[in-house]
Parts: sequence; structure tokens; C-alpha cells
Amino acid sequence: MNEITNKDRAKVLIQALPYIQKYSGQTIVIKYGGNAMVSDELKDAVMSDIVLLRLVGINVVLVHGGGPEISGMLNKIGKESKFVNGLRVTDKETIDVVQMVLAGKVNKSLVQLLEQHSGKAIGLCGLDGRMIMAEKKIASEDLGFVGEITEVNTEVITNATEHGYIPIISTIAGGYNGAVYNINADLAAARIASELNAAKLILMTDIRGLLKDKNDENTLIPVVNVSEVPSLKREGIISGGMIPKIDCCVEAVRRGVKRAHIIDGRILHSILIEMFSDEGIGTMFY
Repeated sequence: MNEITNKDRAKVLIQALPYIQKYSGQTIVIKYGGNAMVSDELKDAVMSDIVLLRLVGINVVLVHGGGPEISGMLNKIGKESKFVNGLRVTDKETIDVVQMVLAGKVNKSLVQLLEQHSGKAIGLCGLDGRMIMAEKKIASEDLGFVGEITEVNTEVITNATEHGYIPIISTIAGGYNGAVYNINADLAAARIASELNAAKLILMTDIRGLLKDKNDENTLIPVVNVSEVPSLKREGIISGGMIPKIDCCVEAVRRGVKRAHIIDGRILHSILIEMFSDEGIGTMFY
């Protein structure tokens, strides 16, 4: 039994070697959210995965959301959360809460957690070094302080990675008029990945990936060429909440990111499985 186990271990390590060689010195951007951000066991797995990636020479940039924490804080102050097409309506009171929760509590708790796993982390938000600049998003209904990214300055990010830090970024953006804007974390991760010319963008979600039948996790579509996306939308395979996530992947690939992935953050060590195995996990867009 031990002999089989040791062979399996050796096989895993041997399989990982060419991927480590391929991605060492490259940058990957991970958008972190969903259950992987709630469960302590999953949080620990994500942090240990990220530390391992950094130790083998891969520059990791972690972009995070924090929707449940924002909703929880708004609930505490007696304010109802309102969404339009998946975007949080963000009035002046809400943007203050968003900034406090995302750039404060959530961001710094992730920094501390990564450092508990022997990582070297630095917490940033889009306001730092004018990293993310935005204008008010124009929609059919007024969304308040929800922003559309106009530019990304990666200098503060690359300065951090060049000095061995793992940047952990909350998606608050600055406006040219001094306003602060709430930015969807998937969109921000895709844009940051493209500006960094990242080898990979990984979006962590609470589903296996893109499914032919959304009610059957065994119908996973492992690989999609971005040119196939319009027809998959017409067929109804890409629908609902998957549309904006897949649009982010398409946008990232078209802007120069080599591969974009939607992976299941509910699976322990899903990042390592995606990065270092032949089979991978989730759906890859190229």
C-alpha cells in the first residue's frame, strides 16, 4: 500500500515539474471569492497554494471581492442591499461602507492569513498609486458610485512582486474628480491581468466551470476558444450569472492574457491542480 502511495506521490511531483519550469518567473492573477473565502479549510488551502506558487518563482497577484461582508455590514447599520443586473447599487453611504470593509477588514485579514502561512503579503487597493482609475458606470438605472475602469497603473503591483511580496488587492477605484468607486472584482482582475501581461487569469467560483447542462456537474466543458462564446450564449449554455464571468475571461484573453480559467474554489487545492497537473480543473479559455 505504501509503495503505491509513494509512486502516486512521485507521479504528482514529476507531472508538476514541467509546469513549474514553464511558469517560473511569470505572473498569474487570481480572483478570490465565493465559498473559498468563507470556509476556514478552503481559506487555508488557498493561502498554502499561493505560498507554494511564490516559492517556485511564480509571481502571484490576488484580487478579492467581499460582497457578503459588505452586505453584512450594511445590514448591521440597517441599510438594505440592492442589486441591478448583479451590480450593487452604491450610494454615498454605501461606498463608505464598501471602502471600509474591502480595503480595511477583508483586505487586512487576508494579508494576515497569508503571512500566517509563511507568505510575504502586502495589502493594496485601487487607490494606492492611482492603480485603478475609473469613471461612473452609465447604466439603464443609476448605480451610484459603481465605476467603469478607464486605466490601470501596474507600477505599484510590479514593485511589490519584484521585492518578493504577494499583492492582495481590493477593488476600490479612484475617480478623476476625487470620487471613490466600487468595481466588480472579476472585471478588475481581468483588467489587471491584461495590463500585467499575465500568463494566467484564474477566477475562483462556486461551480465546476462552464457546464453544458447547468444542473449536471458531469457536463463540464473543459476548454473553450473565445470565438465559440457567442454561439454558446445563443444556445443558452452560457447564461445568467456565468455571462459576466465568461465575458471577463474573453476580455482578458483578447487583451493578451494567455489563458483564463474558471475553477471551482470549493475543491481543496484547486489552484495547484489547475497550475500543475495535465488534467487541470474547471474551464479554460484561450
